This record gives sequence, structure tokens and C-alpha cells, in this order.
Amino acid sequence: MIGRLRGQLVNKQPPMLLLDVNGVGYEVEAPMSTFYTLPDIGAEVTLVTHLAVREDAHILYGFSDEKERLLFRTLLKVNGVGARMALVILSGMSAEEFSLCVQTEDTSSLVRLPGIGKKTAERLIIEMRDRLDKLDLPVSQPINASQKPAAELYAASPLADANSALIALGYKPNDVSRMLKNIETTGLASEEIIRKALQSVTGKG
Repeated sequence: MIGRLRGQLVNKQPPMLLLDVNGVGYEVEAPMSTFYTLPDIGAEVTLVTHLAVREDAHILYGFSDEKERLLFRTLLKVNGVGARMALVILSGMSAEEFSLCVQTEDTSSLVRLPGIGKKTAERLIIEMRDRLDKLDLPVSQPINASQKPAAELYAASPLADANSALIALGYKPNDVSRMLKNIETTGLASEEIIRKALQSVTGKG
């Protein structure tokens, strides 16, 4: 089991990133909450990881801290929730915001996330309520824009990269176009465009 990776950040294109660990390149899938905390390309980074073993692939999921990984693993225990949906949840809202949705039975915020219908949202609330209490997650406030690295995330067009990332997270192309059309993107890095687009959907932030 691979539980942690420390190495040089080679590439980052949500939801994938590439980490060079002593000459070995690890492809890692991560939620946007982790991407918001990543340093510039070429810098060293440490991620806690979850290894999913399937018949057709071994997939590594990376997280900025233990809190994120713990919530991810707990979400996987919910009936009907897979790794992709867990990443979508962690990308669309912070652990604190998700906990609030569960506590207040706020299904409307959850169904705004791609792939989550009303029944799934209700199941998440029912099954996660007791689990969140037992986990006692040390949640924190969402990251402010001022905490974002000053350098742009990608060399290519930030808007194009944000578009690709949102589609990879499960949003339909037409929905992504509407999301991006409704926000001001001039001069913003890709991760900040993604953050604003997600906030416009979930109403968080």
C-alpha cells in the first residue's frame, strides 16, 4: 500500500498530477481542494495517498492532508459512492461545507454537483451523519484567493484548461460553457477560474 508520496511536481492538469519520486513518475488523481494548495511546477510536494486496486488498473488518489483522505475513504463506504463521486464532492465544497450540508440536511447543495441526484444526496446525508460525528474531522475554512500561489497554474490558456478540468470532473460541456460565461475570468489562473465556476454552481464561498 502506498500511503504517502514526496517528490517534485512535474505536471498538474486537474484532476491529474504527475509527481517525480526519485526518478519514478507517479500519476495521481486529486480533488480541486488539493490542487488549490499545490506549489508551482518544479517544487517539492508531499501528498498522502489512497491506492485503489481494480482488475484493470491501480489508481493513486492524492490529498494535501489526512483530513481530506479520511473524508474520501469514508465517502467510499457510502452505498453507491465511488472514487469519482468522492473526488467531485471534495472538489465542489470543503470538508466543513460538506459537513454542514449533512448536518442541515441540505440536499439542494449536493445535487448541484455532477452525478449526484436527489436519492444519492439523501443517502449521503443519512449514511454520513453518524460517520462524520465519529470522525470528528478537524475541518478548516475554504482557502482564500489570497492564499493561492501568485504564478499561473498552466502555461496554456487558463480558460481552456479550466474548461477541460471541469469536464473531467463530470460536468457536461454545455453546463461548463454556461458556468464560465457567468464569471469574470480575465487575468485569472486556471485553478482560480475553476474555483469560481464551482462556487457559482454550489453557492459556496
